[in-house]
Amino acid sequence: MKKKLVSALLVAALAASMVTGCKTSTSTTKTDKKAQTETVADDQKAADKVAKLIDAIYVQERTDQTDQQCEEAKKAWDALTDQQKALVKGENADPDYFGRDTGDATKDDPLNADSIGDKEILVLSFGTSFNDSRVNDISKVEKAVQGAYPDYSVRRAFTAQIIINHIQARDGEKIDNVDQAMERAVANGVKELVILPTHLMQGKEYDELKEQVSAYSDKIASIKFAKPLLGEVGKTVEETNPDKKVVAEAITKHALKDAGYSKNEDAIADQCAFVFMGHGTSHTAKITYLQMQTQMRKLGYKNVFIGTVEGEPEETSCKNIIAAVKDAGYKKVILRPLMVVAGDHANNDMAGDDEDSWLSQFKAANAFDSVTPQIAGLGRLEEVEKLYVSHVADLFQ
Repeated sequence: MKKKLVSALLVAALAASMVTGCKTSTSTTKTDKKAQTETVADDQKAADKVAKLIDAIYVQERTDQTDQQCEEAKKAWDALTDQQKALVKGENADPDYFGRDTGDATKDDPLNADSIGDKEILVLSFGTSFNDSRVNDISKVEKAVQGAYPDYSVRRAFTAQIIINHIQARDGEKIDNVDQAMERAVANGVKELVILPTHLMQGKEYDELKEQVSAYSDKIASIKFAKPLLGEVGKTVEETNPDKKVVAEAITKHALKDAGYSKNEDAIADQCAFVFMGHGTSHTAKITYLQMQTQMRKLGYKNVFIGTVEGEPEETSCKNIIAAVKDAGYKKVILRPLMVVAGDHANNDMAGDDEDSWLSQFKAANAFDSVTPQIAGLGRLEEVEKLYVSHVADLFQ
């Protein structure tokens, strides 16, 4: 009887122990899940805070709070864990805003020092947050101009405040916007100011820039404004000019070299086409892209096609360029930007991994044996730098 009672008690104790263990295990699991949920929520909250700070400086207007906002955004980003950084997503914010490696910003010179003197050449660019491209495509133009005009102080300004803020927040480098650069010139007593825009054509941004600069005409004795890279727009598709010829020959020459061809005839024999991608515009200056296509044809570059990111004019859309290259029978494609700077458009819209990039669309066409991007802006080409210098020279004739 006692043995049966002891056995019964042991069984009961074991059963109780198992029940208690199950309850403890279940309770622990619920606690762990709750903790994990709270951690995920905290991570997202921290990431959302940074995204909001980035969106606050992703604007085209500078204010009295801009410097502080840039500093706060970077400080908050640096405080995130790698896991939290991956969660950053806002209207314009993403992990690449601070996280993408675009080169060493310390190699660049913002050229915003005082002690300018009486004579200044202000090089006005749209700008880029890609550090390597800024050094290779913008700074090289500035240095070429400075070398040609040692008696002038060469200074820089960007028109895109969004880009200026990005560089300042991420790298701590401050670049003047147009008004800051003009006010710097006035404060330094500049009497002779030459404006050299690095814009590709005389489009909307170029016109707006001239108007903005003209507001300072009563504060500076002489302001001269140089023409854009491709010169006068022209009225018809067939109308070209010497500037367009220089750029057409230069970009094709370097594209051939980078692709391993000694001359264009070799590329044609190899069934290789070159697609030079510009930005595109709804401005009447969009005819410039068709004129560049005409210029390529006049030079005998039948395997060169001019496209635009915006697809304006319509003939230059990615879809239409793919069809044109395919119909012409080319099996290899080289993509290269028809832009002064190989920045965001070149790296993302042209050569990015997204399905809507030109690289992805050309590959998706399944009509070509190879599609290869070349990331190089026009500003790094010696021929183009000399052309900019000549545009300054034109102002003194």
